[in-house]
Amino acid sequence: MSSVFPYKTDIVVTCFPKMNDWLAKELTDLGYEIKHSSVTEVETSGYMDDCMRLNMYLRTASRVLFQIQRFRAVNANELYKRIKNIPWEKYMHNDTYFSITSYVKNDSIKDTRFANVRVKDAIADRFLEKTGKRPNSGPEKDHVVIHLYWKEDKVRIYFDTSGQTISKHGYRKIPFKAPMSESLAAATIIASEWDRESPFVNPMCGSGTLAIEAALLAQNKAPGLFRDNFGFMHLKGYDEESWEGYKRLAGLQIKETEGVKIIASDLSRQALFAARDNAKTAGVDHMIEFFEGDFRDTPVPQEDGVLMMNPEYGERLGEVKELEPIYTAIGDFMKQKCNGYTGFIFTGNLDLAKHIGLRTSARIPFFNAKIECRLLKYDLYRGTKKQKD
Repeated sequence: MSSVFPYKTDIVVTCFPKMNDWLAKELTDLGYEIKHSSVTEVETSGYMDDCMRLNMYLRTASRVLFQIQRFRAVNANELYKRIKNIPWEKYMHNDTYFSITSYVKNDSIKDTRFANVRVKDAIADRFLEKTGKRPNSGPEKDHVVIHLYWKEDKVRIYFDTSGQTISKHGYRKIPFKAPMSESLAAATIIASEWDRESPFVNPMCGSGTLAIEAALLAQNKAPGLFRDNFGFMHLKGYDEESWEGYKRLAGLQIKETEGVKIIASDLSRQALFAARDNAKTAGVDHMIEFFEGDFRDTPVPQEDGVLMMNPEYGERLGEVKELEPIYTAIGDFMKQKCNGYTGFIFTGNLDLAKHIGLRTSARIPFFNAKIECRLLKYDLYRGTKKQKD
């Protein structure tokens, strides 16, 4: 792709709200310098090849945006003219399909869809003039995706090199109820500082996302290996050989994980069926011990490790009342069976969390969809704290 995109530019990686710290950690670990970080994105810089690499390895990201131009525009007509001046025929095939996504905060625009239409028209008109043919466009994100960022008069135009979001890691065929997203699950495990070798225990596992992400982290298996379609593949100059090289390298980096104990349990046979099936798709079913039964009966290995739970947190008052004894029982379970562990409870209801009856050592902020949540950390000492110190 170097002939079409020979330049280094800004790369913006987006994420769910409050996950930027863990995304920044991933980028730093991969050797990238952080230029800017905000609640839903982290900015670095690089070449189109770097976008391939980031799409392969990032676990906590949603999209990898490659900037192609920045300029100023006060209204839709100016936007149209500036977009039409971009040499789209250099970057895209005229028989391709493209879609527009956007973030727009401009006083002259009452409906974001209007800005999207102006961008689409400018690109189509440019192609018609230069090649005599206009590419198809619509809402699907499985080919070329162009992202418009327009705040006041500041405009940034990006290729969304991910296409469809990479917050879904591609192994979850059976979601079961309202599961935690794969990228959020990965972020909570990274935030837990689990060493990827000691036991990881996940009662109330649901469709198994936390246990599966823990297994993938222990294996060092890149999430991009599950996907065969990214936005960058539909641009001119796509270097398939380079991508195959990243796939081979990621395959060689997968670790042997004998001895890593990952335990997942759930009361629901249906949930465990989904969890086992998802684990099999992810290629980690051999790493996870699944148990059907009440969370209090979950087997906890003797060695110190990490316990992580994502209990329901109720949306209505009646549901919350019903959950209070569950949270009390979670606290009792941690006190009685998890000595020496570091416990983590992910919840969107801090009033319910008070029923756990243990003191937190950290409260790490996250969002699950639009619900503000906390990953609550509990140091579950053996004996007394004094003995531990």
